[in-house]
Amino acid sequence: MIIEYEILKLVWWLLIGVLLIGFAITDGFDMGTGALLPFLGKNDDERRVIINTIGPHWDGNQVWFITAGGAIFAAWPAVYAAAFSGFYIAMLLVLFALFFRPVGFDYRSKIEDPRWRSAWDWGLFAGGAVPALIFGVAFGNLLLGVPFKLDEFLRPAYTGTFWALLNPFALLCGVVSLAMLVMHGAVWLQLRCEAIIAERARVAAQGAALVVIATFALAGVAIANWVDAYTIVSIPAGGSPSNPLAKEVLHGGVNWLANYSIYPWMLAAPAAGFAGALMTVLLTRARRPGWAFLTSSLALAGIILTAGFSMFPFIMPSITQPGSSLTLWDAASSHRTLTVMFWAVIVFLPLVLLYTAWTYRSMWGRVSVEQIRENTHSAY
Repeated sequence: MIIEYEILKLVWWLLIGVLLIGFAITDGFDMGTGALLPFLGKNDDERRVIINTIGPHWDGNQVWFITAGGAIFAAWPAVYAAAFSGFYIAMLLVLFALFFRPVGFDYRSKIEDPRWRSAWDWGLFAGGAVPALIFGVAFGNLLLGVPFKLDEFLRPAYTGTFWALLNPFALLCGVVSLAMLVMHGAVWLQLRCEAIIAERARVAAQGAALVVIATFALAGVAIANWVDAYTIVSIPAGGSPSNPLAKEVLHGGVNWLANYSIYPWMLAAPAAGFAGALMTVLLTRARRPGWAFLTSSLALAGIILTAGFSMFPFIMPSITQPGSSLTLWDAASSHRTLTVMFWAVIVFLPLVLLYTAWTYRSMWGRVSVEQIRENTHSAY
């Protein structure tokens, strides 16, 4: 079965969105848990309880991040090249922060020294909070436009600096990202911990969800009033070879909310973001963490989809040279590459989902201080 090239480009835009949402929902709760570790665990036993709620799952969850990065490399090689040249230092910070996770999980409890364990607790905090913040900052800069341009050989050249990425709007988006993952992690802890830790997590989830609602709304106001969008003026006919420089792009004159008037059904995404966060507040308050985890996941999906829908069809706009902006129509790999990858996803993604569901079911249950004390040498 041969799928048309233009349809495949759109399908892969959707599939990468699914991978990013899967990463946020799975790896997001253990990043949020890590960010809460030094604050919700008041002693060593309680912190070990928190760590052991994610210990069996964090490395499997990390696969979603690796898969999303690999999919971007294979489906949108131009985006991968431009992003890693422009966000190189930011990506290294994410990588260095993530280093604390595997080492921290395995070595934290090997030595019974409070200073040793406290240092690794803060390392796990950095491994959760820093990537969450930087991912949001990256999305904020995508909405503003990235300072890069393509030469005649389609080689990207970054014209900005690392510090320019830390602008107020991007930092606001970073706070949205951090708050939503902290909310998700807190709900997870309420679901998986017992007694006093679950109660602290319940309070933290409500506070983080309110921050998500407030900052998400503030970001929307900023986009409506101060962030200029990009518009495609002309583009080659469908089916032609991918060449970002073959189109004409205008920067300014509209904002990123224009798509919602063209495609009203897209309004379901921001509605899901707000409704999911609000329902998380209500459900955690009612001590229904299972349902709250679902609504928290809905909020994450809604916020990520809002960013994608707002920018559609742009993936990485260029503020330096708008004509170099990368869209899903001209940044894609070849027809054959997208086709082979598509059928691989059709075969293997259901298997991954089934295996993931089986592992969660097999290792399910609340973690208590008594369990940690009884299995002190085998627990994290």
